[in-house]
Amino acid sequence: MHCPVCRHDDTKVIDSRPADEGSAIRRRRSCPECAYRFTTYERLEGAPLMVLKRSGGRQPFDRTKVADGIRSACKGRPVPDQMVDELAEAVEDDVRLEAAAGKDVTSSLVGHCVLERLRNVDEVAYMRFASVYKNFDDASDFRRELALLKKS
Repeated sequence: MHCPVCRHDDTKVIDSRPADEGSAIRRRRSCPECAYRFTTYERLEGAPLMVLKRSGGRQPFDRTKVADGIRSACKGRPVPDQMVDELAEAVEDDVRLEAAAGKDVTSSLVGHCVLERLRNVDEVAYMRFASVYKNFDDASDFRRELALLKKS
């Protein structure tokens, strides 16, 4: 591991401990050249998760893109950024489980997972996301979705 300050190519690990509920290892490192201390995280690199788009193309799953969509739906709502990141991570976990079960990961599946998670967090954010995800055209679409939301 290169030192981020002096670019020395051999840093020493001072401390290691589990992080992110055991899904990563947090390492404190020290540079023997300049004595700078820094933290690195080691995570298991999973197989790339490909999403089948409506157009028929495939692209890699991007948790940041999911988080940005959730963040847009939650704009001005009392939903902390940490919650948005946790929701995006949970959606990725859901999607990976579906992929492990042999199912195609479609953009519709990703959107549905986001909606299921948002339903329990903030109803306004849910309706905002649903309006984009389901291409609402008029007020009747909102009424129909609101009725579904109240039913569940």
